[in-house]
Amino acid sequence: MPDKDGMAGTISSTKNSPLPDDRLPLPQLIVRSSFGGILMGLANLVPGISGGTMLLVAGVYPRFIRAVAEITTLRFRIQSLVLLMTVAITAGAAVLSFAGPVKTLVIEHRWIMYSLFIGLTLGGIPVVWKLIGTHSFSVWVSAAVGLIAMIALVLAQSQGNDSGASEGGLAMMFVAGVAGASAMILPGVSGGYLLLVLGAYVPLLTGLDAMKQALKAHDLTAAIQPTLHVVLPVGIGVLIGIAVVSNILRLLLARYEKATLGALLGLLMGAVVGLYPFQEGVPPEVDAVFKGDIVEKVEEQLVMQTTGKVIAREDFPTRYFDPNSRQMAISAGVIIGGLILTYAVAILGRDRTPKTE
Repeated sequence: MPDKDGMAGTISSTKNSPLPDDRLPLPQLIVRSSFGGILMGLANLVPGISGGTMLLVAGVYPRFIRAVAEITTLRFRIQSLVLLMTVAITAGAAVLSFAGPVKTLVIEHRWIMYSLFIGLTLGGIPVVWKLIGTHSFSVWVSAAVGLIAMIALVLAQSQGNDSGASEGGLAMMFVAGVAGASAMILPGVSGGYLLLVLGAYVPLLTGLDAMKQALKAHDLTAAIQPTLHVVLPVGIGVLIGIAVVSNILRLLLARYEKATLGALLGLLMGAVVGLYPFQEGVPPEVDAVFKGDIVEKVEEQLVMQTTGKVIAREDFPTRYFDPNSRQMAISAGVIIGGLILTYAVAILGRDRTPKTE
């Protein structure tokens, strides 16, 4: 069969074709998988950067997808086990190491970071556009469906945040984990961005950082709360998302490649809607109802009346503000820089993508 340009051919042809990674010596596969895992972990901390693209950069993406399919269908080979374990360990280490700093940047410099995330997300659109190749009617219909679905998701999440509802927190964390993992394994689609849209991004970074600090202090009691309420449900969702959705996506990409990629393109375009950059965290008023509880001030700190829990800055509701000309110029520059960065990374990944014959 003639070569197919770009990543789409690699994705759809991994089911039956022998992969170049199978011929790699095990030490070389470990080195390459470690590099890809570190990049993937860092990518999933930054909304807009695709973890799948990072695996492409490292040259292990086709093997990763096939390895997931093998493990979930109870076919165990040493190469697949080593690759998945290496990627998981190195990606997890990268996430734990940098969750705190990234969370601080998002909270302290929200409008700049959101501008960066917009640019990084926009940079993924040419990647998926390139994958599609011929743009048929089914592609446009699927793209429209994906676009509408993402906008509806953003609006629903926005209304939920405005209402201050706290119900379904664990369920939302689980759903966010499934969605994030599903996007994480696709080139050009950001799992971190879906976490952000679903309202799970900052809570997850906060939970990971709190768990890490508690474990460093050998305080297992303090580690239980963030682990049970955030890290565990997201982690279970990620495992299920990778195991189930990766197989579904492989089937869809094999049978309905253009329509599936069209839907992904629509999701990516709609993703930008949820990240208007010029917003800031605002502390809730004393005696106001916040997340189903009354806010009071104790020793210069805002706390929940019933539980006594301190309201952290990352929990503050956000509001839009009118930017000045300097902020608008900086935002535009950061967006352009993020777009260029993502597209450059995608080009690097495409150049290293193994061709199938």
